[in-house]
Amino acid sequence: MPASTTKSLRVAVLADSDTRWKWGSLTANRISPAESDICLDGFLLRGRATPTARQLEEVGVRADSLREVTAVEFLRELGKEDCAYDVVVLALVGGAVQAVLHGLARAWDGRTKRPLVVTGYVGVVYEKLADGLLLRHGADLVLANSRQDADRFRAVYEGVGADAGSVTEVALPFLGGAAYTENDPYTVVFAAQPSVPENRKDRTYLLDRLIRHARLHPDREVLLKLRSRPGEHTTHIEELPYQKLVQKADPPANFRLVYGHMGEVLDRTDLLVTISSTAALESLHRRIPTVVLSDLGVREALGNHHFVGSGCLASWDQLDEGYQPVPDAAWVARQGVAAEGGSYETAFDVARSRITELLAADKLPPLAPYYTTVTAPGYLPGILARHHLGPDGSPLPGAPAADRQPSPVRQIVRRAARGAYRHGVQRVAPVIRRMGDL
Repeated sequence: MPASTTKSLRVAVLADSDTRWKWGSLTANRISPAESDICLDGFLLRGRATPTARQLEEVGVRADSLREVTAVEFLRELGKEDCAYDVVVLALVGGAVQAVLHGLARAWDGRTKRPLVVTGYVGVVYEKLADGLLLRHGADLVLANSRQDADRFRAVYEGVGADAGSVTEVALPFLGGAAYTENDPYTVVFAAQPSVPENRKDRTYLLDRLIRHARLHPDREVLLKLRSRPGEHTTHIEELPYQKLVQKADPPANFRLVYGHMGEVLDRTDLLVTISSTAALESLHRRIPTVVLSDLGVREALGNHHFVGSGCLASWDQLDEGYQPVPDAAWVARQGVAAEGGSYETAFDVARSRITELLAADKLPPLAPYYTTVTAPGYLPGILARHHLGPDGSPLPGAPAADRQPSPVRQIVRRAARGAYRHGVQRVAPVIRRMGDL
């Protein structure tokens, strides 16, 4: 029997929310060389959005191991002399990426061999482009989910004199699924977002219009697709969950709230409606009729300005009258959405090739983020301190230890503190803001 040519590839994914865990773990599989046998270890960054067991189950991605850590604990694990990881995927908010990059640079200082570091964005990049990108600079690969994003990323890096060689064009890793076929009954899905729009008036308006659409079309099934249950957090904080708003409404029988994997919901969708969710790109990829709402304006604050030129912008009035959107093929292609062909299967080839090349190199250069205490002395130390790191990337005194598990009492205290934080975000903070408007 011939010897196996399969190579084992050890990958560590550090994520800070359910959405970023989904992106990071799927990306790890997409960018790994085809002949590799992947061993995937997941690390969940402890914080307000640490996913619950239910959220992890809903994502549907399995890891060989999965545990919760602080940034300092993760850095100590990766800094061990016997660390055997080949690739590290940082699926984090920008500030956390920057902190971990500086921590890894210090932990690996002087080493000739180290893991590759990969980062990127979980979806559409429509705000804080320069800020988020510069916080991600320093990784070996900064993934761009489309040709349009790759061009914008390089322009930002080159514009500040930073090396743009890390920018690598790929696609959203969670696209896929069967092409659209009509369902019975015809099903309209509104993909809700935790923080868009933010205020009660606008969220109530959207809910009322969705319910009105259900009443106008009793032959249709109208679904409100929710990201999380009350008490859970995703990448963004949701202060006014639709679950609470709908309690004051009187929806018809053909209106329902649904949870679960977005891909499974899209399997039975005939019309996907949203403000600016990345679900719109998933839907377009499968050639499902897709509408990005213009009712509240086309504004940067909503993120729907990203869809200008897509052919998908429309209002509830138009949808109530039976309007069917026709996406612009050129716009769709620029977004890395392969609605007309199999180019999506090759979207990760360049990233795989680069990773194969870097893994074979005898020596890798040290991690070198653009932000340093020289280029950003008034900004960087604060970012690092939020993750218990000093200006040089070393753990600050009192940082949590990685060589011992927290005691049962400490675990209870942590859970209670996280619950109190979420209660404050969802209940107390909105009340205080409303009082401030009086």
